[in-house]
Amino acid sequence: MAKAKWNESTTVLEKASPADVVEFCRARDLQVVDLKFTDLPGILQHFSIPAEELSESLFTEGIGFDGSSIRGFMEIHESDMLLIPDPSTAFVDPCLEVPTLSLICDVRDPILQTSFTRDPRFVAHKAEEYLIRSGVATASYWGPEVEFYVFDDIRYEQNEFSSFHRVDSSEGSWNTARDEGPNLGYKPRYKEGYFPVPPTDTLQDFRSRAVQRMKQVGIDVEVHHHEVGTAGQCEIDMRFKALTRMGDQVMLYKYILRNFARENNKTITFMPKPIFQDNGSGMHVHQSLWKEDTNLFYDRNGYALLSQPALYYIGGLLKHSAALLAFCAPTTNSYRRLVPGYEAPINLVYSQRNRSAAVRIPMYSPNPKTKRLEYRCPDPSANCYLAFAAMLMAGLDGIKKRIEPGAPIDRDIYHLDPEEAARVKHVPGSLEEVLNALEQDHEFLLEGNVFTKDLIETWIAYKREKEVDPIRLRPHPYEFHLYYDI
Repeated sequence: MAKAKWNESTTVLEKASPADVVEFCRARDLQVVDLKFTDLPGILQHFSIPAEELSESLFTEGIGFDGSSIRGFMEIHESDMLLIPDPSTAFVDPCLEVPTLSLICDVRDPILQTSFTRDPRFVAHKAEEYLIRSGVATASYWGPEVEFYVFDDIRYEQNEFSSFHRVDSSEGSWNTARDEGPNLGYKPRYKEGYFPVPPTDTLQDFRSRAVQRMKQVGIDVEVHHHEVGTAGQCEIDMRFKALTRMGDQVMLYKYILRNFARENNKTITFMPKPIFQDNGSGMHVHQSLWKEDTNLFYDRNGYALLSQPALYYIGGLLKHSAALLAFCAPTTNSYRRLVPGYEAPINLVYSQRNRSAAVRIPMYSPNPKTKRLEYRCPDPSANCYLAFAAMLMAGLDGIKKRIEPGAPIDRDIYHLDPEEAARVKHVPGSLEEVLNALEQDHEFLLEGNVFTKDLIETWIAYKREKEVDPIRLRPHPYEFHLYYDI
């Protein structure tokens, strides 16, 4: 392997060998090495070692940790696990004061000496390998549009006898009458936050500085802007990458934004629906398949310039959407977003330009290299490694089985005549429903051993026990408004 090159300004060490990483750490006098990995639900975890403990052997032998304390991993009687750092992910962490080298790690079983099948990053690796083995394509490219809210204050409590939440933002439309000493106005109205210039968009510099921070870890950003929601809804879009690498970048995207917000006395949430009666936060995922330098989704004579394989891929996404959403919209809060209105993609159809369809085909450019499809149902509460892998497997199943997606709908779906509207299928309305769907429809995920039955069963059991049942069993605050005097 060619030696990685760097200078005093280098902060990312791509395509590096273990020896490169060790030398870089010593040359830059970095003091700490931080080892990051992702738990099953999709939260970034870490622990650190002194820089002098970093050696080339760490990249092959790994370092131990307690897997029973990580959600969705191991039981207490089988807790010993290993982290294996990926040298190609090395970067100087921009969120920490002490000079720190961060590495993204894979998880290994120390007894079997095999990759851990519940490691989300391993699932992403296997999906990419399966794509190549399938002969359909040599690469897939992914471009998620991750939306989020920037708040100035968040308070919540949940116990046996009370429950509340309260978010606040200086941008919130509800604060037009607040005494702010002085209140200077310019607060986006509900559902009118899309693209206003400053001073209405108070977060322009915040996003620009966050983008600068993201670039320090090798994330290429294409655009950032205020989103539709009042109270600080924003979007920062990354340039497309291969599946596993984009999974890494989404995890770092969240990590950097949360820490940057905290530095600025703000807080960020990727909850799909934190504000009632305003737009939720989605993660529309652009995706395409390539064979070497050829975009397999392009056909100049096809509908919306799409090829037949692309239509079959859409067919797979639409057919398996109910099960897919168990990974792509995996929280109870996800189904506060997936409701009619608010640009929510609840309709299981495809269309060019239509944003209420589950699959949209962007029409910004006729360039073959830009042709892609956008699956709009996912949201940023997803574990991106699992969500991207599941979408790829559904699309490949569509190609393999030649699943036709039906006719596109290029009209406003909310204004179809009743008979035509009745034929349009919708996404399920709850997490419980999509978990049930995944239980019935997961054979396509097992192809090539990309997902395992153990992972799927663990995912379903975890979501039911930790999320579905706790929400189902608790009285909702609004129920007191409806029923206290009944």
